[in-house]
Amino acid sequence: MSQQVPTETSPQPALAAAAKSSAEESLTPLDAQPITHVQRDGVDYTMIGTAHVSRASADAVRELAGSGEFDAIAVELCQARYDALTAERKWTDLDLFRVLRDGKAGLVMANLALSAYQRRIADQFGIEPGAEMRAAAVAAKEHDLPLQLVDRDLATTLRRSYASVPWYKRMYLMAGLALGMVSSDEIDEESIEKLKEGDILESTFTEFAEQSPQLYEALISERDRYMAARLREENAGAAGRKVLVVIGAGHMKGMATHLQDDQAEPARERAELETLPPRARWPRAIPWAIMLLILTGFYIGFSRSPELGWQLVFIWVAINGGLSALGALIARGHPLTVLSAFVAAPVTSLNPTIAAGMVTGLIESWLRKPRVSDLENLRFDITTLRGWFRNPATRILLVFFLSNLGSAIGTWVAGFRIFGALS
Repeated sequence: MSQQVPTETSPQPALAAAAKSSAEESLTPLDAQPITHVQRDGVDYTMIGTAHVSRASADAVRELAGSGEFDAIAVELCQARYDALTAERKWTDLDLFRVLRDGKAGLVMANLALSAYQRRIADQFGIEPGAEMRAAAVAAKEHDLPLQLVDRDLATTLRRSYASVPWYKRMYLMAGLALGMVSSDEIDEESIEKLKEGDILESTFTEFAEQSPQLYEALISERDRYMAARLREENAGAAGRKVLVVIGAGHMKGMATHLQDDQAEPARERAELETLPPRARWPRAIPWAIMLLILTGFYIGFSRSPELGWQLVFIWVAINGGLSALGALIARGHPLTVLSAFVAAPVTSLNPTIAAGMVTGLIESWLRKPRVSDLENLRFDITTLRGWFRNPATRILLVFFLSNLGSAIGTWVAGFRIFGALS
């Protein structure tokens, strides 16, 4: 019988593995986070670069905020995002009638899309993006420290980003956002890495930002400047103060540079970066030009013969109203809403001051006013296409959007048919 002789192994790999395991166990949450110190105007800023989908980042923020070393805490949040994060303003407060009346339906849909993307990440990884920001806010309250909200208002950032993109690329931007919010695919590794360096805004628009320097400027570079200016503004005349600054790791380098080197007056810098770029005038003239062309077509038709004139009116009403009603029907609007789309679209298309979607959205919100439970379920329903059509709140927004889209397409199709009949 042969006897197996045990081979002698070197203890080096085992010792190295044990040492590595011991070192990893001894690491604290702070050891994994980038931290930098900047001093400006006598104020000491400790900037911690966090990952927005990391429990370690949240733990590190709690540890620093509770250390007793700081006199104030600043976070990469605006008031709107702070309210959403701390549940001080819930979706149950959403007044859709007022949203439609004030012309903010598009902005609300963009906010819902970002929230849907955030919910998908939370479901996939078991942690809400922004947990470290919430931890900072809670710590500031617990330790009675001033909380400084230094990020630019989300609506302003979205509007400046949208305005920075050439008009012919905006449809791609909106389509990408719409597809991203209802996709059933898991968030890919590249998107998660972007989230670890930036935030929801940047990861959502990463593909577009990489192709558009203007979009990158509005989403990232401008916010670096803005947050640095806000820090200087919030802590002016407070020499000796120590401020903990909680920001996404991707902003840390840019913010530190601007905080240290910028010489512009912070209030002026902030005001400049909050200003919405002026709208080009020529797009506003298009609806008026269309109105004049269509009315001219009617005039020519009736001047030739009443039969031709009424034929042109029929074409206009059937196509414009029909496609708008089809949009409301696809959005699963109430039958009276669908009928209102058919009636309103041919009229509103000749009145540039009001859109068909305004009428249909308001009627749908009046006929099917969302219940509190519908608004409470928004955060779950917005993550799927079926949920958008099922929830009365999002269905109102879809009625607004799709009936508007149908009317816009109908305007062009009917216009060409009218001038085809005249020629």
